[in-house]
Amino acid sequence: MVPRVILTSGEPAGIGPDLCIEIAARPWSAELVVAADPVLLTERARQLGRELHTRPHTPERPAMPHVPGNLVVLPVATAVPVKAGVLDQRNARYVLDLLDKAADGCLSGEFAAMVTAPVHKGVINDAGVAFSGHTEYLAERTGGHHPVMMLVAGSLRVALATTHLPLAAVSAAITRVSLEQVITILHASLREQFGLARPRILVCGLNPHAGESGHLGREEIEVIAPVVDALKARGLALTGPVPADTAFIPPMLAQADAVLAMFHDQGLPVLKYAGFGQAVNVTLGLPLVRTSVDHGTALDLAGSGKADAGSLGAALDLGIHLAKQRLASLARVAR
Repeated sequence: MVPRVILTSGEPAGIGPDLCIEIAARPWSAELVVAADPVLLTERARQLGRELHTRPHTPERPAMPHVPGNLVVLPVATAVPVKAGVLDQRNARYVLDLLDKAADGCLSGEFAAMVTAPVHKGVINDAGVAFSGHTEYLAERTGGHHPVMMLVAGSLRVALATTHLPLAAVSAAITRVSLEQVITILHASLREQFGLARPRILVCGLNPHAGESGHLGREEIEVIAPVVDALKARGLALTGPVPADTAFIPPMLAQADAVLAMFHDQGLPVLKYAGFGQAVNVTLGLPLVRTSVDHGTALDLAGSGKADAGSLGAALDLGIHLAKQRLASLARVAR
């Protein structure tokens, strides 16, 4: 089976279009469909000195492996012309249109997975649209599912109990109900998508030293430990809550298939130090496969030819792998 994967090109003034053009130069075992303005792609390819041939996406055609230098495009027009490196609020809706078309196509079965290039949260919010990130936006678009954000760098997997929140709001957001939901989704996804029969999850505490027996905070005592104990009693292989400053040392990681951090900057700095530029963001808990890059729009590099497509390539590799697994699973159910 050849999966058809939709690749959203992200913020048009950033490096997303550059990365899509770079990716198009390589062979892939899936059909790539890039959601973008064809004029933008052609002009950016010319700016980069790349030869690029595009054709419109035709859903009725059977999916075929990607041919280097040729790109199937799901056309979406920008509101105004784009200048590399220069944000324009008038194109904010365009960025969201890309996500909407990709998500809807995945839900309908037109696409087997979506891979997303980076967007610029600031310009979308400045345009009057409340937007905290891909993860939350796609969860709402696909029916209000509870999303779990996980980044993967080689064998290191780091999931988050909360995502894009101010630090002052994190403690209140970690409840017994929400934490149980996150751990349950993480456990199920590691089994179903990553093929781990009994995934071992290392659960971080929220406070320094995991609360130091309540002297540095009570979230571990009142929320995290009770949830961990309850899920362990149901057969999940959990360890924690453990102090975050020792969760990532080699002896601890050797005993875990994934680490669950309590907030964004507790887990992701370690992950990005270990694999920045090759790490992949995976959204768990959605009724579709979605992977993404581990970096931002890099406006200063747009159109320069210096942008590194390593993370997008890794995201596409994993997206294709998960898409093939999903198609195989659907085929088994159909039989």
